[in-house]
Amino acid sequence: MSQAVADRGLQLLTQAQLENNRLALEKDKRLESRALMRLTLPALLIVGLLMVAPIAWLLSMSLFGQNGELSFENYSLFFDEPVYRDMFLNTFEVAFLVTLVTVLLGYPVSYLLVILPARWSGLLMLAVLVPFWTSGLVRTFSWIIILQRNGVINSLLVHLGIIHHPIPLVYNMTGVIVGMVHIMVPFLVLPLYASMKAIDGNLLRAAANLGATPAHAFRTIFLPLSMPGLIAGTIMVFVMCLGYYITPSILGGGKVKMIAQRIQESLSLYPTWGPAAALAVLLLAVTAICLGASLLLVRQLSSSR
Repeated sequence: MSQAVADRGLQLLTQAQLENNRLALEKDKRLESRALMRLTLPALLIVGLLMVAPIAWLLSMSLFGQNGELSFENYSLFFDEPVYRDMFLNTFEVAFLVTLVTVLLGYPVSYLLVILPARWSGLLMLAVLVPFWTSGLVRTFSWIIILQRNGVINSLLVHLGIIHHPIPLVYNMTGVIVGMVHIMVPFLVLPLYASMKAIDGNLLRAAANLGATPAHAFRTIFLPLSMPGLIAGTIMVFVMCLGYYITPSILGGGKVKMIAQRIQESLSLYPTWGPAAALAVLLLAVTAICLGASLLLVRQLSSSR
C-alpha cells in the first residue's frame, strides 16, 4: 500500500515538473519573440515609410476629384469610359499571352536543366542568366533590329524564299510578346528549376520498375510535384507583365496600350494625378489578388505532396 502511494506521488510530481517545464518553454518562446520583434522593428519602420506610406498616399490621391473634394470620380472613369476598360482588357491579354508562351518555353528548359549532366546544365543555366546581365532597354532595342522590316528575321525568310515581302514583326502585338517573353523566361525558369531539383529521382525509377512508361511517370509523378514551382513562376511572370512599361511602349510603337503607359501619359501629358492614382490602385488590387491566389494554391499543393 505504501509503495502504491509512493508511486502515485512520484507520478504527480513528474506531471507537475512536465507542466512547469512546458510553462517555462512557453515563457522563453514569448521572450524570444519579443526580442526578435525589437530587433526587426527598425526594418519594419523602414518598410512602412518606403512602401506602406506611398501606397496610402496613392490611395488618398485617387479618392479626390478634380474639384478637390472626396469622391469616387476617378474610379468611375473605369466604368464610364470604354477606353479604360479596353486598356485593362488589353493589358490582361498581353500578360496572359506572354505568360502562356513563357510557360511553354520555360518548362522544357527547366526540365533540361535538371536531367542534363552538370557540365551542360551549367552552360544552359548560363544562357538563361545572360539576360539578367544586360539592360532591359538595350535588349528591347536589339529586338527592333532583329524584327524590323529589313531586320535579321525578315531578311533570312526572304532569302530562303519562305516569304516574298517582309512581314510586320515589330510595332505591334507580336513584337511586344516576343520582347516580353525574352525578358520573362528567366523569372519562370529559376523557381521552376528549384522545384524540379527537389524532386526525388528515385520516384521516377520506382515507377519505371513498376512498368510505367516515361510519359506516364512524368505525367503522374514529375508534373504534379513540380506544380508549386510552376504556379509560383507563372504568377510572378503574370504580375510583372501587368505593370510592364518599357517593352510595350517601344516594341508596340504606340499601337499596344497597357495600363502602365496610360499612367505615365496621365502624369506627363495631362498632369492629372487622380485618374493615374486610381489606375495604379486598381492594378495594385489585381496584383494582390493574384498573389493571394497563388499563395493559396502553392500551400494546397505543398500540403498534398
